[in-house]
Amino acid sequence: MKEPEMKCHKKIISLAENDLFMNRQILFFLVLSAFVSCSGHKNKDAAMSGNPLFEGWYADPEGIIYDDTYWIFPTWSDVYEKQTFFDCFSSKDLVTWTKHSHILDTTEVKWAKRAMWAPSVIRKNDVYYLFFGANDVHEGEVGGIGVAAADKPEGPYKDLLGKPLINEIVNGAQPIDQFVFRDDDGTHYLYYGGWGHCNMARLSEDFTSLVPFDDGEVYKEITPENYVEGPFMFKKNGKYYFMWSEGGWGGPDYSVAYAIADSPSGPFKRIAQILRQDDSVATSAGHHSVIHPPGTDDYFIVYHRRPLDDNARDHRVTCIDRMTFDENGFINLVKITFEGVKQTFIIDKKIAE
Repeated sequence: MKEPEMKCHKKIISLAENDLFMNRQILFFLVLSAFVSCSGHKNKDAAMSGNPLFEGWYADPEGIIYDDTYWIFPTWSDVYEKQTFFDCFSSKDLVTWTKHSHILDTTEVKWAKRAMWAPSVIRKNDVYYLFFGANDVHEGEVGGIGVAAADKPEGPYKDLLGKPLINEIVNGAQPIDQFVFRDDDGTHYLYYGGWGHCNMARLSEDFTSLVPFDDGEVYKEITPENYVEGPFMFKKNGKYYFMWSEGGWGGPDYSVAYAIADSPSGPFKRIAQILRQDDSVATSAGHHSVIHPPGTDDYFIVYHRRPLDDNARDHRVTCIDRMTFDENGFINLVKITFEGVKQTFIIDKKIAE
């Protein structure tokens, strides 16, 4: 081979080697990027949910995880006579939400005429249950807490009883704002109550009736200090965190407080307020639930609030923010935001029945 040809040949080999090196670098960074993306459920550059989470006037949101999907079941926030149906919303990442319309309404629940509100949902044996309040019931009226069932989270739900599960006023508690809590032993408890009183009851295996406690009582009053409505319970490190809304639901003092106990029936001694309005963000922050993605240290509080400078009675929106704990397990004051929380996928899909 002549010298000019030899130089050209070496140059071609060098270029080829450079291309191979570059391709290897590109491949390395692509693999590294994929690893970083898949190794965690979030990253610092993740998208934000924003607040409110979705359009429309929605209040009293109950958040839950079914398998790899987040679900939120709120009240349609309108005058009582128009609160005759429920929508729900689903998301894989807390950022993009899909609306499922009219999953239950008064055409299915014949005894419900107005004010269907504050749904609580749970899954058992592949059946999805939705507990709800209806009719803003008073003594001697038909209404109270009902239960419906479906074979999918988004329904359609069918009235399970054809009548309220709880109709009467017991211990001064209006039968509204129900929350179903499943304890580690599989027992399901129902916490509920308006008018400043909270009751606890135990549900039967098929959710069609209440089962007396060991002492024969069917209803136990567990009302903590300043309780108004909206009870919620979760368990962390063997402790029962009982939460509720206090103040006036339309006023600036509407907020969330909590207690911690060793038993699902308390006693619940008020510790502190952990959610309240911020004059620079929104007013009347309350009536909440908590979402905890399995296998993580993340806790998200889902709640409703009122936009600034909007005084319409029923203009409430559903929002989400991070909830954190101090080194002693006490809940820190939640900072309500316009940004919401980071995009968060569910990695551990092992959701207990």
